[in-house]
Amino acid sequence: MIPTPDVIETDVAVVGSGAAGLMAAIHASAARPDLDITVVSKGIIGRSGCSIMVVGLNASRGPDDSVDRHFRDIVERGLYLNDQELAWNLAAGAPSVVEELESYGCYFDRDPNGDILLTPFAGQSTNRHVARDSQTGFEIMSRLRDQIYRVRPRLLEEVRALDLLLDDDGAVAGLALLDINSGRPLILKARSVVVATGGASTLYRVSSPAREKTGDGMAMSLRAGAELRDMEMMFFLSVGLAAAPSLSSGMLLAEVFRRIGGELRNSDGERFMATYEPEAMEASGTEEAVRALYTEIKEGRGSPHGGVWIDVSHLGAELLEERFPDVVERSRLVGTDITTGPAEVAPVSHFQIGGVVIDTNGETRVPGLFVAGEDAGGAHGAAWTGGNGIVEAMVFGARAGRRAADVASARTRSDPAAAQGAETFRHCFGFLGEGGAETAVDLASELKEAMWQGAGPVCDRAGLDGAQEAIHGLKARASRLSATGPATVNVAWQSILDLHNQIAVAETVVAAATAREESRGVHFRVDHPDRDDAGWLRYTVASAQPRGLQISTRPVQLTRLQPGDQRSQA
Repeated sequence: MIPTPDVIETDVAVVGSGAAGLMAAIHASAARPDLDITVVSKGIIGRSGCSIMVVGLNASRGPDDSVDRHFRDIVERGLYLNDQELAWNLAAGAPSVVEELESYGCYFDRDPNGDILLTPFAGQSTNRHVARDSQTGFEIMSRLRDQIYRVRPRLLEEVRALDLLLDDDGAVAGLALLDINSGRPLILKARSVVVATGGASTLYRVSSPAREKTGDGMAMSLRAGAELRDMEMMFFLSVGLAAAPSLSSGMLLAEVFRRIGGELRNSDGERFMATYEPEAMEASGTEEAVRALYTEIKEGRGSPHGGVWIDVSHLGAELLEERFPDVVERSRLVGTDITTGPAEVAPVSHFQIGGVVIDTNGETRVPGLFVAGEDAGGAHGAAWTGGNGIVEAMVFGARAGRRAADVASARTRSDPAAAQGAETFRHCFGFLGEGGAETAVDLASELKEAMWQGAGPVCDRAGLDGAQEAIHGLKARASRLSATGPATVNVAWQSILDLHNQIAVAETVVAAATAREESRGVHFRVDHPDRDDAGWLRYTVASAQPRGLQISTRPVQLTRLQPGDQRSQA
């Protein structure tokens, strides 16, 4: 029997407690101090997710830098697939984000004059990377968490959002929730909702994000009628530790290792980058290195754990220990030591570039629904640069929070459509039972393998068709899963719910990758290997229709910068 849901009323509900979610709550409160705000977090607020892991953020603060220059870097890196208004607001909002964080007590690294130190970083045409040693994410999230205690919203920790609830007019009316520890259902009525749960790059067998990032926000937004864009754009790094079978697989070594003399070798002992990038060798660009590693592994020249080898030991233990102490320790955690010999590495899914279609305030086509952070798409185009993701989260988290507060103030409260919450809970609690021969963990492993084999950094139509067929089969099998035991702290049950969202997002990734018949940025089709601006300066759009998932395309709006322009239009 399904317990009767407890009902909570709020004005603004924020789902997710990373940088985007906490900024949304802080700024919603600042915009409308009289509103009731609730933060819902699948994990511990300010301690879960990926924001706490970031190494730094980018902001145009130097004498030779500008918002325009930062914007150009974003759009050129994104190969003009970006929503340029989102990219502009990301660049324009970055300096004030740094100032805001300083006002909260963040202490960033300083130069000899006492000014914030600006360092070089991949993808930046000038020094604009701001960091706090190797603890930038922890510094940011600690200070944002402090501000949450000042704002004092209602905090629902270790509570998962199951679905967005709509009223009879199709506008957001709240959320169906599940308390993970008690197993009790909750209805959270809200005038507006900000979704900021992070992406779903855990869809692949080697991935770096926090394991709770299973595409929940994207999946529930899609089910509620929002559109997803650029879902084929999944960013991989080249040096994730291949430590399978282990949850440690995917922990990152330093991408810079390739550029300071690290040597990549396959199972034949060959420095295989000579085949792919004979001039740059290991110092090639990220996408080129990822594709080379992936091809070597797929063609059978990989290491025992599904990677290749990188060797930096010849650089000397003293240098490695001094410059990369955290990375050295990370390698030792999985039973290897980069100071004394090679480590197995593989391409690692790291950041989901695509996401929900939003405007510059995070607003979606579903009235009352806002999305920010990695759940949203458009800002980065066809490729992503480290240090821009955390800025995107904070800039658009703040903007979404302020706008959601204004909308909540103007809206009268509406009730969710009568049957919607009941149907969500019937579906959710239907997975509690006697258990069965298959588990969600097994099926999730199959999903990750299917995505790796058919929809990885290099793909073609045949592989994508195979991935799509595998996903359809997994969807049917997932619908028959059940978890033994009570509803309280039932990890197997939670894994089933995670899996259903992962499958929903995987479908959009494969369908969008199938539709885009060109190669651009992180999307590489061996059967369409060239970039095609004439035919494909368009973004893919996924939407849920009565007959299933639909993929369409729309032309990119080049509102500020045309390919080949010397300057953007401020």
